[in-house]
Amino acid sequence: MFEGVYFENPDLLHLLWVLLFQGILMWVYWHWRRSTLRRLGSPVLEQRLLQGFSIRRFRIKNILFSASLILVVLAIANPVKIVKIGGKLQLSSDVILVLDISNSMLAKDVLPSRLEKAKNFIQKLVPALEGERFGLVFFAGEAYPQMPLSTDAEALLMFVRNAHPDFITDQGTDIGTAIELAGRMLENEKETGQAIVLISDGENHEEKALQAVQAIRDAGVLLYTVSVGTTKGVMIPRQRGGNQRDFTGQTVRTSANEVLLRSLAEEAGGEALSMQEETLAIETIKTAVSRLQKSAAESNTTTGKVFYFPWLLLLAVVFLALEQVLWWRKKD
Repeated sequence: MFEGVYFENPDLLHLLWVLLFQGILMWVYWHWRRSTLRRLGSPVLEQRLLQGFSIRRFRIKNILFSASLILVVLAIANPVKIVKIGGKLQLSSDVILVLDISNSMLAKDVLPSRLEKAKNFIQKLVPALEGERFGLVFFAGEAYPQMPLSTDAEALLMFVRNAHPDFITDQGTDIGTAIELAGRMLENEKETGQAIVLISDGENHEEKALQAVQAIRDAGVLLYTVSVGTTKGVMIPRQRGGNQRDFTGQTVRTSANEVLLRSLAEEAGGEALSMQEETLAIETIKTAVSRLQKSAAESNTTTGKVFYFPWLLLLAVVFLALEQVLWWRKKD
């Protein structure tokens, strides 16, 4: 149809075969009509019966009806075109969100679970920090850069909504590796303010967290920790029912380590926050980030869709209306 246009429902284009059925019906009707008129055996009677009949209008009516059918089928197949929407310059700081997706985040000492609570928190925090550049790190026993620095907040939120412990096979919790990775993702630009927001229950099975915090502090990066969960020990549910057990068969219990998260934040010159005071945590981070030095960054080029089906349906309605008002017979 047009360059760059594609059908979202191409299988529905098979409905165009109905035109073949219509053509067969018209052919059968026309031959039946001719054979019936021939049986009359009287040209005079035939002319009287066909008085005022216009073959041309008859054909136009069927062409209009066929065209409207084609347009309707094309419309429901939904032709769309992807268009690029250029980015624009904006002042922003760099913020890396570090989300704990270890098995302990499945604990339900906060409902619906620690992980879901953390996801909801991020989905409120990101709009509050509108205009900033975001990066995203998932971690458990290992850490992975889920999204590099970008102004595409929608993509980040999509990754967050789908986050699950199954994303990382090496379970456990290594906060140090996660902070170290987040620090490497930040660009070494002195004129741009940088911050890391760590969201975790604070369980840590490795010993290098303090070293990683000292490295980002020396680089001028602020660290804000947000704890989720309670200090009361709870069991970790399994997806298939029951609770998780260790290699000895003992039930695994988990509790939030707010003390560790507080010490990490203080060491980095940031602040320790709690998801139990969600509004305060969001406002504190928003205020801190707003004070960071900004630099010009081009927002990501986004894409949008141009839909053609409304115009196709409108044209189909026009053709059907013309087909209805056009008489087979000529006016006297």
